[in-house]
Amino acid sequence: MDAILFDLRDNRGGSPKMVSLIASYLFNHPEYWYNPRESPTPQSWTRSPVAGNELADKPVYVLTSASTLSGAEQFCFDLKMLKRATLVGQTTGGSAHAGVFHRIDDHFGMGIPELRAINPFAKNDWEGVGVEPDVKVSPGEALETAARLAESQVWKR
Repeated sequence: MDAILFDLRDNRGGSPKMVSLIASYLFNHPEYWYNPRESPTPQSWTRSPVAGNELADKPVYVLTSASTLSGAEQFCFDLKMLKRATLVGQTTGGSAHAGVFHRIDDHFGMGIPELRAINPFAKNDWEGVGVEPDVKVSPGEALETAARLAESQVWKR
């Protein structure tokens, strides 16, 4: 394997713990991995290095679209802040603030944002604006573009 491509174009989110676990394979040392649902804790670091892992030195490309949301955006945002990945595609959907659904009665409820994602490497989060890709192309062109970028990067090595 010469490069890693993550296709998050239709990923609508996921658990921050899973996002951190996957990121652990992309570093050869513990790296601060911001979790918008928790204050910084010892769990705010990746579990890097992972024994037997051979991915930490590979170039990483992440495919994005307006349908990339929440935990998938956290993955994109943190990798971009750490300069560990090249994001290729569209700006993500902009769903950063974590919240909870509150039932009012049998017929009504409301979702209320309760947490704001603030990363120590950035002044703002991605709520309402999304995460900008490094290489802007349509979602349909993202895979082919990332593959070309990966191939040219591998040939440089």
